[in-house]
Amino acid sequence: MPDKTENSTQITVHRIRSIVGGSLGNLVEWYDWYVYSAFTLYFSGAFFPSDNQTVQLLNTAGIFAIGFLMRPIGGWLMGSYADKKGRKAALTLSVLLMSVGSLMIAVVPGYKQIGVAAPLILVIARIIQGLSVGGEYGTSATYLSEMATKKHRGFYSSFQYVTLIMGQLIALGVLVLLQRVFLSPAQLHQWGWRIPFGIGAVLAVTVMYLRRSMQETVVLDDDKKNNTRGTLKSLMQHPRAVFTVIGLTIGGTVAFYTFTTYMQKFLVNTSGFSKNSATLISALTLGVFMLLQPVFGLLSDKIGRKPLLIGFGILGALTTYPIMSTLSTTKDFWPAFALIMCALVIVSGYTSINAVVKAELFPVNVRALGVGFPYAIAVSLFGGSAEYIALDFKDNHHQEWFYWYVTICIVLSLVLYITMNDTRKYSKIE
Repeated sequence: MPDKTENSTQITVHRIRSIVGGSLGNLVEWYDWYVYSAFTLYFSGAFFPSDNQTVQLLNTAGIFAIGFLMRPIGGWLMGSYADKKGRKAALTLSVLLMSVGSLMIAVVPGYKQIGVAAPLILVIARIIQGLSVGGEYGTSATYLSEMATKKHRGFYSSFQYVTLIMGQLIALGVLVLLQRVFLSPAQLHQWGWRIPFGIGAVLAVTVMYLRRSMQETVVLDDDKKNNTRGTLKSLMQHPRAVFTVIGLTIGGTVAFYTFTTYMQKFLVNTSGFSKNSATLISALTLGVFMLLQPVFGLLSDKIGRKPLLIGFGILGALTTYPIMSTLSTTKDFWPAFALIMCALVIVSGYTSINAVVKAELFPVNVRALGVGFPYAIAVSLFGGSAEYIALDFKDNHHQEWFYWYVTICIVLSLVLYITMNDTRKYSKIE
């Protein structure tokens, strides 16, 4: 008869293996997604010829936002698919879509070769990637939360943002290597920017095969006669949970995209850093930020999710304007690093636990849809547009308005953090 300790060890090994499998796929998905942002400074001219760098960045940021606008559709379709057919099937499909989008960007000719068709194909590729990421977030957040034990759910689910940030960090790492080791600036502008998209396409196909060995977290055979799985009608039976997801996401997503994806451009376009220095600062801050996620996730298992969210809301509201206004005039490397790092420590109160908080709000039959769809709506409207709004304010000589915009979004979410229940105590996963 098998020893109980042996069975427990096997279960733990299977759990960790499945969490790693889900996390690796998440890493590649977000690498592919962030490569676009990391290399915008180099490929924007290939699709939007102009003498004004801010205008070029605005055009590529607009397409970045279009990708975000597709995320609610991806969250709806893939979330519904995950609730009906299982998390594993949806996670495999999402990474396949991401591979297709990355390959399209890697091989599309520039504006000089095919004219307006070039930015049009770029838009189509980002639409496909938007569908993929919209489905990936909700399904992976649900999968990691379901796979984790109750006692350590905050810790394990925090690895979603570990791999999300790692994907962004690897994208920046590839850029640093190309900048400093392999290619000249002219080569990067001409053709070198295509390399990371090609890498992403290959990695996505690799992960698609790795995900075939993942364990499923929901039992579908017992529910053949149940037509309520993954439907919007069923989701609307939980209106409070839906609006809670949207409300708690607004401030967090704006702050996250401001101090991660937009920072590289902010340091170049506003603070006056070189592209190389801005990339290195972004990479270093993201590296520390990534390591903070499990720490905050573990803390949430001890004291609850709500205190961390309230801490982010209060500190974010008080410090965003001072940090960004000071950073705009900072010319030295380490002071810039310290300012961004200060902001990211505060943002960790949201990023480390937002996945598990959302998963704990919904029952199993609509959990992936409930996590992914309303979240994608909030991210599309606020996170995806943050960079565009910032650049637009700058182009109209009202850069400081964006600092207030971020602050107001955080305050809106703070109101919800204060009034919501602590999902650690009222989880619907059990």
